[in-house]
Amino acid sequence: MTTAADIMHRGAQWIPAHETLDRAAQLMRELNVGALPISDENERLCGILTDRDIVVGCVAVGHDPAKVTAGEMAQGTPRWIDAGADVGQVLREMQDHRIRRLPVIEDKRLVGMISEADLARHLPEEQLATWAESVYSMSAPSPH
Repeated sequence: MTTAADIMHRGAQWIPAHETLDRAAQLMRELNVGALPISDENERLCGILTDRDIVVGCVAVGHDPAKVTAGEMAQGTPRWIDAGADVGQVLREMQDHRIRRLPVIEDKRLVGMISEADLARHLPEEQLATWAESVYSMSAPSPH
């Protein structure tokens, strides 16, 4: 059985909710990623911040990214998957919630992220096409 841990990329890092968006952008650049899970003061997942969130939700509306925190940008119920979940569960979670990035948690700790690139590397082409169609359908809300 292929699990979330088998397909995720390791080395994911939290951005604490109290950190500003300019720091989040710097961390994204350092890690070469487009999204960071947001943690509360107890290192629990409270959202995901994307580079698009910073641009569209802060900069484009005239806010200063040095004064807006990651926590202020966190919206909705954060989604995640257990490291031991099988790949079918991963796909269902991402399809059901129309999300493109999924934090992987093991023993209440962030151990990795699953992104579109990870799916592309590990899934058969037909399965990947089905996933993409459901996540990118026209009726879908803007996914992370």
